[in-house]
Amino acid sequence: MLKDIAGRAEDRLEVAENATLGAVFDHYAGIHPALSNMSGSIALARNRAFAERTERAADGDEIAFLPPVSGGSGPWTHAVIDAPPGCLFALTRAPIDSGALSRGILRGEDGAVIAFQGVVRNNTKGRPTEFIDYECYEPMAIRVLAEIGEALTREYAIGRVALVHRLGRMYVGETSVAVIVSAPHRRPAFEAALEGINRLKRLVPIWKKEHFSDGEVWVEGEWDSSVARG
Repeated sequence: MLKDIAGRAEDRLEVAENATLGAVFDHYAGIHPALSNMSGSIALARNRAFAERTERAADGDEIAFLPPVSGGSGPWTHAVIDAPPGCLFALTRAPIDSGALSRGILRGEDGAVIAFQGVVRNNTKGRPTEFIDYECYEPMAIRVLAEIGEALTREYAIGRVALVHRLGRMYVGETSVAVIVSAPHRRPAFEAALEGINRLKRLVPIWKKEHFSDGEVWVEGEWDSSVARG
């Protein structure tokens, strides 16, 4: 939406020393008044982290104007496509179609497609589950998904990868995450798919809350050992 208003997806701008992120936004709102009318629903980010209007811009900063992600017409709330070529890394609030994803990454030279699907089960340690809510830090999550996928294509003898995670509310039997790998041979496809879901669980900032008939709980996991903690 904002790209259509501005007529471009990105720009370079020199600002005065000590200029704030709000001043950067106001510069473009002055050129494109429609941005000013939408200011109440646009989030600001600096270097791929949410930021306040009052924060100071620094040399080399990447500043983004983010419209609301819900209510879009496409299947993805965030997506990185064709980086590496033919790969897909995405977040969605719609049901995941693993069959379509598998067909989308398959190459003529591939002899194997491995599709792992994580689904909502009906209990946790015997406690009946009614549904699960998934939330995440979306701008960072999509970046980490893409980094994991790119690393898999370098480390394993595979062709393409699709990593897709669903957000929002899911019920028993619904797919919450899909890791799909195509390759000329089955072993690297299996190995890359297993490593892909393991890294996703340890590195991507996605959280889930399980709802039971007698209560609810945020599920605690553990960051990968490479992640710095406070």
